[in-house]
Amino acid sequence: MLWEMLNAARDLGRMQEIAGVLIRYGFGSFVHVIGIAHALEKVGRTLHWHHVEDYSRMDTAQRLRKVLEELGPTFIKVGQILATRVDLFSPAFITEFGKLQDQAPPMDFEALRPQLEDDLGGSVDDIFLQVDREPLAAASLAQVHRAVLLDGTLVVLKIRRPGIRKIVEADLRLLSRLVEIVEADTPEFRRYHPKEVVRQITQSLRREMDFAAECRSAERVAANLLEDSNIIIPRVYWEWTGERLNVQEYIRGIPGKNLQEVDEAGLDRRQLAERGTKAVIKMIMEDGFFHADPHPGNVFYLPDNKLAFIDFGMVGRLTEDRREQVISFLYGMINQTPTKVVEILEDWSDVIQTDEQALAIEIESFVDQYSSLPLKDLSLPMMMGDLMAILRDHNLSLPADLALLIKAYITLDGLGRHLDPEFQTLAFATPYIKELMVARYQPDAIAKRGWRNLVSVVDLMSSFPKELHHLLRASRKGAIQVEINVRRLDQYVDKTDRAISRLTMGIVTAALIIGTSIIMTIRGGPEIMGLPVFGFFGYMFATFGGIWLLFSIWRSGRSR
Repeated sequence: MLWEMLNAARDLGRMQEIAGVLIRYGFGSFVHVIGIAHALEKVGRTLHWHHVEDYSRMDTAQRLRKVLEELGPTFIKVGQILATRVDLFSPAFITEFGKLQDQAPPMDFEALRPQLEDDLGGSVDDIFLQVDREPLAAASLAQVHRAVLLDGTLVVLKIRRPGIRKIVEADLRLLSRLVEIVEADTPEFRRYHPKEVVRQITQSLRREMDFAAECRSAERVAANLLEDSNIIIPRVYWEWTGERLNVQEYIRGIPGKNLQEVDEAGLDRRQLAERGTKAVIKMIMEDGFFHADPHPGNVFYLPDNKLAFIDFGMVGRLTEDRREQVISFLYGMINQTPTKVVEILEDWSDVIQTDEQALAIEIESFVDQYSSLPLKDLSLPMMMGDLMAILRDHNLSLPADLALLIKAYITLDGLGRHLDPEFQTLAFATPYIKELMVARYQPDAIAKRGWRNLVSVVDLMSSFPKELHHLLRASRKGAIQVEINVRRLDQYVDKTDRAISRLTMGIVTAALIIGTSIIMTIRGGPEIMGLPVFGFFGYMFATFGGIWLLFSIWRSGRSR
């Protein structure tokens, strides 16, 4: 696997940079484990083994955050996505990942102009009355400028940084190879679903770089919330919007972080929190398509206590079946039915062997602990943190869509508390969850589920003869294979193979020495340095074989 990485010569420069940053922050041993340092030496690269002076005063989570910050946009996004995996990482790591801010020095507008005009299909001056040269915001993937259309409409231009896709794609290739190496060498990491996490990261980053996809997400949310007049989604100007350029309505409102202006404008913080929470819960529970990062930086407050959501680069999706599972899970938590909670958690995780009895006891204790508290005293982040700790203790992890859902819930809770420290997201959402649970057992909902299951059964029965025929034909042809995956067997096979290779080399070397010694007793024939030719070369080959054998044993000892 490592040699595939070496073959990708275009990524070697970036690989050296990544290795150097890891080493500076004290992750040099990890660089050696995955083989990057050795790979760079093979191609003549030189690594500078020095550390950041104060890294020893940082814990592992802090050092990892610094590494991600230094490695740039892809890895900052990686950290932000990993911040959603509360089921995989401890609170210390989640806290540090949450500190990653996607900020970058602004580019000069003239450097953006050629790409901008290429995307607009004409001159900037022919389409806009004015474009602010100073950006409203500058991030690693894009920067935002305010502009005025020819009819006087205020808009914002979200312009992707030139050349950023090439950098991101190179980093994603390296991440993919890195995961393959780590999974092969350390099977224990497979329970964390590293390939699934990288796939989630890849999808999220590519979606964020496609500004047209972001706008389609915004319009889908706007259509779902059309009946809620208290929520505003910026209009998209599709005539100029594309993959690298997003042209949307400029929102005249109070930024979500500026509570002083909220108070000065006479807005009701409590009502803002309730309306924002109601909208996001509807997105999740009813629509199955939601804004996954509703923090104050992505919200504006408008007159009449209305809210505007922006930046739909990170969105989540839940199937109908998954939404029903989430509703059942929350209802089980609220109504103290731990057996139902355990059942759903096991369905969500793909771990086959787990101590169900121990898990049930811990979940029951967890449910009792939080159900005894008044709803107004419940802390959603603390409750989810305790639940995720139980999952980690039992080697259970959540699917990526649910990890994003939990992240959205916790962020939403933070938004509500930011507006009103007394606001309880879970208490506000509980009546809504109960209504959804009751709605599941309405006659029309039961009939709908029954019809869907009946159709599935009929499809299965009608296809059974055909599938059985395929199975029997494959059996006759010997095409059915049974794969048994024995944990860590590959490592033992590799070690056995290396041991046999050394043993074979030792036998060959010993045979060469014995055979050469016999030849040396026979005089006559060509000589080199007074020794028979065959004897001379026999000793040379035996010497090289012995050196290789010693070096192999020494290197194996160092790797252990």
